[in-house]
Amino acid sequence: MMTTNSPVFTPAQIEILNAVSHLKTEEEIKELQQAISHFFFLRAEKEMDRLWDQGVWNEKTLEDLRTAHYRTPYITE
Repeated sequence: MMTTNSPVFTPAQIEILNAVSHLKTEEEIKELQQAISHFFFLRAEKEMDRLWDQGVWNEKTLEDLRTAHYRTPYITE
């Protein structure tokens, strides 16, 4: 039996590929990028509101994030 490394796309990925195939200009690509960015912004905002309403996030959490330093430590030899 022969197998291939063909990707298996989800319905959402297929929908995006179909939409992208109709884009003709750089302006249209930029508009799509903006729409996708806005979509993910709204999802993140909704999740943050949910966490706030459940008490998982609060003013202290925000202050901790403002002063946090999440840098990856690099090992030098």
